[in-house]
Amino acid sequence: LVNQLPEANLILLRHLFGVLHHIEQNSGVNQMNAFNLALCIAPNMLWLPSPTGPEEERWSTKKVALLVQFLIENSGVIFGGDITSLF
Repeated sequence: LVNQLPEANLILLRHLFGVLHHIEQNSGVNQMNAFNLALCIAPNMLWLPSPTGPEEERWSTKKVALLVQFLIENSGVIFGGDITSLF
């Protein structure tokens, strides 16, 4: 799916997840592992298009957080091994 994105979107995601991966690599010092980063970032990345009840919003947020965590943990494979060289 990543390869089907427009080039500008792919570049933005590569840079975003490059930064998140770099932060995660220093989790021993900053306590921000992929799970913690996902909990902070996920609610700002994707959300339901219409207002829903609290139960559905909590379920949706959890799903997005799991996706973001997966993308952080596998960013080298998904976006290319040179992701940390972007900055």
